[in-house]
Amino acid sequence: MKYVSTRGAQSLGRFSDVLLSGLAPDGGLAMPEFIPTFGPQELEALRGLPYPELAFAVMRPFIDDVPEHDLRRILHVTYAPDVFHSKDITPLTPLGTSGLYLLELSNGPSLAFKDIAMQFLGHMFEYVLEARDERLNILGATSGDTGSAAEYAMLGKGRVNVFMLSPHGRMSAFQQAQMFSLTEPNIFNIALEGVFDDCQDLVKAVNADADFKARFEIGAVNSINWARVLAQAVYYFKAYFALNLPAGTEVDFSVPSGNFGNVFAGFLARSMGLPIGQLLVASNENDVLYEFFSTGVYHVRPAAQVAATSSPSMDIGKASNFERYLYAITGNDAPQTHGWWQEVGQGRPVDLRGTPHWDAVKASGLRGGRSTHTDRLGTIRSIDERFARLIDPHTADGVLVGERHQRPGVPMVCLETALPAKFEETVQEAVGRTPERPERFAGIEHARKVFEVLPNDVNRLKAYIAQHLQAAQRS
Repeated sequence: MKYVSTRGAQSLGRFSDVLLSGLAPDGGLAMPEFIPTFGPQELEALRGLPYPELAFAVMRPFIDDVPEHDLRRILHVTYAPDVFHSKDITPLTPLGTSGLYLLELSNGPSLAFKDIAMQFLGHMFEYVLEARDERLNILGATSGDTGSAAEYAMLGKGRVNVFMLSPHGRMSAFQQAQMFSLTEPNIFNIALEGVFDDCQDLVKAVNADADFKARFEIGAVNSINWARVLAQAVYYFKAYFALNLPAGTEVDFSVPSGNFGNVFAGFLARSMGLPIGQLLVASNENDVLYEFFSTGVYHVRPAAQVAATSSPSMDIGKASNFERYLYAITGNDAPQTHGWWQEVGQGRPVDLRGTPHWDAVKASGLRGGRSTHTDRLGTIRSIDERFARLIDPHTADGVLVGERHQRPGVPMVCLETALPAKFEETVQEAVGRTPERPERFAGIEHARKVFEVLPNDVNRLKAYIAQHLQAAQRS
């Protein structure tokens, strides 16, 4: 399988190449030349497979440059019960007899769904870098959960350093403590004076400097990394088969979304032949995606207009993976996608109204929904009262939108994003008590924190990276 950029026809190489490279040289995102599909009988053959074997079946068509036995070994090490505290890895839990289901994705090391893909990335990085005798310096941006998931996945990886940008003062106390309390020599936490979109823009700006990127071996773990999207597609298959429905029966999914990577993984699974009906994109008050799926207009919000909300990991005004979706609905038209992103870069909206592309969007199964602070408090309270289950505020956004769009007789699977312990203040406000947390995180907010505050300036960021890498080389 070869990969190309969403903005140009040039080849980006095979899986191992795009794993390490992050953004394409033209600023686009890596996409496979085509999407392999499963026919009805091939889908049925996947039913009942253990998670590592299901992951192998789903991911193998996209990863054909790694020997089969090595890929199987990596997946079995990644998706182990002692890592995810469940033999099912991603258990599916019914919420009473409501027809709603919770796909549990937050049992990993950092208590967030990002662990599912990030643990795979950690092992794949180690494998490919060892095979090539190379090193990698990861530059990432996080609105809350990607950072800790990446850092936990890269602990002890001798060939990888992590430079993680987060918006200063915009994460929960638990999220900050998870990241900033790590004192490993290969972890560098940077609190940026700005919002998540500023962090994301700086990552892209550094990647756009080809000389700097090559000299300092810069890679990416954000959801722009294709390997993350691919790994996340697996749990859609896992959830579908866990329902034990007759072959071909449709299932709907509701996905809390800010950067669009998690829901694009569902779109990928649907494109591969999984019978997904509705794929709901649940937004918070930063409703760029809701606006698009409601009106056909994608209008990026500048940083000053990105609200700080009680589901902070979704406080995003520019969804990076949305470019992959637009590329897909054009039938892989890179020039068209490039043209749209030039408009976005100039502050103009992408307007698909009245075009065949808007017809393709409506046929793709994606729908938008929106939640507010009052909505998510009410949803957390309602789910607790009705089903004795606490959920975090992002998951509440997804459950609310899922309930609003629920179809009679069609299961609605709501994707969990994090354990409620990561957002104690909001959960306390909703239900009047503090959620339980795993014992290993007791008192983490009081741990010593190591981080550096930097201004929103790409040259200052480059200088910081260069300084620390050159110091490491001297030592």
